[in-house]
Amino acid sequence: MTGLLPKHARRGQLRLRKIAGIDMTPTPKHHTVRVNGIRMHFAEAGEGPPVVLLHGYPETWYAWRKQWPDLARDYRVIMPDLRGYGDTDKPDIGYDKRTMAEDIRQFVAHLGYHRIALVGHDRGARVATRFAKDHRGVVDRLAVLDNIPTRVVFNATDARLARLYWFFHFQQVPHLPEALIQGREEIFLRHFYSTWCYDPRAIEDAAVAEYVRAYSQPGALRGAFNDYRAGPVDLEQDIEDQGSLIDCPVLAIWGSEFELVGKAFDVLEVWKGLARNVRGVAIPECGHLPQEEQPERVNQELRDFLRGWGG
Repeated sequence: MTGLLPKHARRGQLRLRKIAGIDMTPTPKHHTVRVNGIRMHFAEAGEGPPVVLLHGYPETWYAWRKQWPDLARDYRVIMPDLRGYGDTDKPDIGYDKRTMAEDIRQFVAHLGYHRIALVGHDRGARVATRFAKDHRGVVDRLAVLDNIPTRVVFNATDARLARLYWFFHFQQVPHLPEALIQGREEIFLRHFYSTWCYDPRAIEDAAVAEYVRAYSQPGALRGAFNDYRAGPVDLEQDIEDQGSLIDCPVLAIWGSEFELVGKAFDVLEVWKGLARNVRGVAIPECGHLPQEEQPERVNQELRDFLRGWGG
């Protein structure tokens, strides 16, 4: 029936609303496709020019639950689970960002797109950054949320940053992190959700439950940690083309209260070193998960940035 409705009516269906106390919020559609040797799960909603959202750690596509109902009024919002995460396959190899970016290139090609708007948070921003360098003609514009690129983090690491980025190093140890955390996923994940947000209660219990479900699946911890274990290879890739700036417009958004990003780096200057055309937005009273903690502000910034994107 939806396909028979006029476009303005279809958009209206995507607005959040309640009728007689019943939540009538639409739910995204879920699919699985095979690309680059793995089965990739993704959720999607809306119609129009494609906007691909790449989640970070420790999250899944579900991190965008507060963005897609808004953006899907005007765009086809596409939210994959990255390799090793959520309901996507979790192989033992392929976690360097060049391979993960190739996953996404094949994914969007499978969907029939030659050009996209790309948004990435945290680890997803690392994949998106590599994508923007390796597949320049495919990215019309790039938004990165609360991320300092791998090369910059590693080059700046001193005693203070080593303490702040302890999980970078811990999760690169083979096998041990999985052995210690398996069966205690909720304790481990809640540590990050509470300490990485300005408001320790920002991530609601229902969201925590969904993330715990995802990270409790067989191979899920290994997949996420393999993402970090690829750090040395990612560093090599970043050094190889560090002088080659990203061509498309870039929007960098970060939480001003997060110790590891906004308080540790001049984020705008960092991104000016990676791209030719950068706009920076620091969100006050916000930590590492701005799309969850300050969704209205993030949605407005993304809408402004996407204005004019016609596919």
